[in-house]
Amino acid sequence: MSAALRAGLVFSDLDGSLLDHHTYSFEAARPALAALARSSIPLIMVSSKTCSEILPLRCALSNAHPFIVENGAAVFIPQGYFTQQPAGAIEKNGFWVYATSPPRSHWVDLLAQLEGEFPESFDYFHKAGVRGIMRMTGLNEQQSQQANERDYSEPVRWLAEADAEHRFIGRLRDQGASVHRGGRFLAVSGDTDKGRALCWLRDRYRENMPATKFEDLAIGDSDNDRQMLEAATSALLVRSPVHAFPSVNRIDRTLHSSGVGPEGWAEGVLQWLEKNSFPCQES
Repeated sequence: MSAALRAGLVFSDLDGSLLDHHTYSFEAARPALAALARSSIPLIMVSSKTCSEILPLRCALSNAHPFIVENGAAVFIPQGYFTQQPAGAIEKNGFWVYATSPPRSHWVDLLAQLEGEFPESFDYFHKAGVRGIMRMTGLNEQQSQQANERDYSEPVRWLAEADAEHRFIGRLRDQGASVHRGGRFLAVSGDTDKGRALCWLRDRYRENMPATKFEDLAIGDSDNDRQMLEAATSALLVRSPVHAFPSVNRIDRTLHSSGVGPEGWAEGVLQWLEKNSFPCQES
C-alpha cells in the first residue's frame, strides 16, 4: 500500500503520560509533539478529565482534533471535522458529542446512598466542592472548578483500608457502575471505558477515509488505560513515578518507556514514528 494511503492516530492518556504526574507539565514531550504535527498525525487526548479541563490544554497544544473525556464516557468531535455528524451524536457548544453514560447526578446519588454503609471511608468531588478538590489534587481554584464541571462521572478518593475498598467497588458495580482506577482516584461512571471510545472514534476516521490504512498508537500509564492499550494497533506503556506499569493482555507491538511521564511519552512516540516509517525528524 502506498505511503499516501497510510495514516497515523495517537490516542493518549494525560495525567502521568503526556502530563507530568506532579507538575502537569508537558514540556518534556515537546519534541514528539512537534514530530506528530510535522507528520500530520492527530493527537487525540483520552482522559478522566472533563471537557472544561481539556479545552485549555487543547489551546496550549494548538490541538484541533477530537478528544475523549471522563474515561471514555463521551467523545467530543469539532463540528465539521468529519463530512457528516456521526449517528447518535448531539450538537453541543461547537462539538458533536457522542455519550455512552448516564449523567453525573446518577452516580452522585448512588455514592450518597453508600455513605451510610461506608462511613468516613471515601470522599468525592461533588461533596468536597472546589476547596476540597484543591486539597485532594493540588490544583488551583480555577483548575479545581474545571475538574468539578463533570457531566458523566464522579471521581472518588478512597480513605479506608483495602478490604473495605473491594467491597465498596463491588457494591458500585452491583448498581451498574463501572469503576476505573486512575493514578489518584477511582472514577465512577456508566458501562464505558477508554478502549470502547477509542474503537468508536477510530471507526469514524475509517468511515470518512475508507481508502486509508490507519496505524494507531494508544498511550497510558495506569490501570484505567488498560482497555485502550489493548484496543489499539500498538501500545506505549509509560513509566510512572508512583506505580508499576499497567497490566495488559498483549505482547506484540507494545513499547515500555524507560523515561518517566512526558519524557517517556516522547521517547515512545518517536520510536513508534520511526518503526512505522512516518516522516519524523527530531528538532
